Amino acid sequence: MTRISFLERILKGVREELEGRKAAAPFADVAERARRNVRRRDLRERLKDAPGIIAEIKRASPSKGWIRKDLDAAETARAYARGGACAVSVLTEGRFFRGSLADLSSASDACGTVPALRKDFLLDEYMIAESRAHGADLVLLIVAVLGKETERMIRAAAKYGMEALVEVHNEKEMALAAGAGATIIGINNRDLSTLRVDLDTSRRLLPLAPRNTVKVVESGISSPSDVRRFHALGADALLIGETLVRSGDPGEAVQTIKGITSRHSA
Repeated sequence: MTRISFLERILKGVREELEGRKAAAPFADVAERARRNVRRRDLRERLKDAPGIIAEIKRASPSKGWIRKDLDAAETARAYARGGACAVSVLTEGRFFRGSLADLSSASDACGTVPALRKDFLLDEYMIAESRAHGADLVLLIVAVLGKETERMIRAAAKYGMEALVEVHNEKEMALAAGAGATIIGINNRDLSTLRVDLDTSRRLLPLAPRNTVKVVESGISSPSDVRRFHALGADALLIGETLVRSGDPGEAVQTIKGITSRHSA
């Protein structure tokens, strides 16, 4: 499976589902709902006690299949918030990750003062607006998907009162993200061409992130030692999904992986 074919498979489904939503809810209506959401939950405010954990609500993945079929988005978001997560990430892509905008709405309503991140393959301003309409405080923007459109999408997110977590996987994408004015940069250790995880990706790219950006490490983090290692290398936060979702107590798992408690292994 090549990177292009994998992304095309994902994006084909995203485009098809998006067209259905656009037919059901015109952009003007979605944008108005987005503008009515005046709640502000700032990620930087939650990072004063670094390293932060962005805890993910993840039902399934292309590489693992189902992770947890019975996941309750609201209950999990509340547990993450109690556990000290700096943000709650919600996968909303339906075909491969089995997520939904309903999960985003439920999690956003449940996580109190903790910001909610919509994690999906966002393509246009409609998807930005619907993210805000469903309670997102941040959106994931993937440079491998958006290319030179990244800067425009960052501005669109700001227009609706949201921050953008701009995801990169190599040096070229890091340079593009920096040039686009990204203030939060996520380094994804997963190679979309193979779906394999290589933690050296973050080790290589963290020093290249512009000063004063929030630096987030994504994928492959599964232990307190991983958290300590990447925090020492400059990561402000780490996005963790599967390890937390599979745990018996997601809230305590957040504390465990930060090294606060040790009852559960990470």
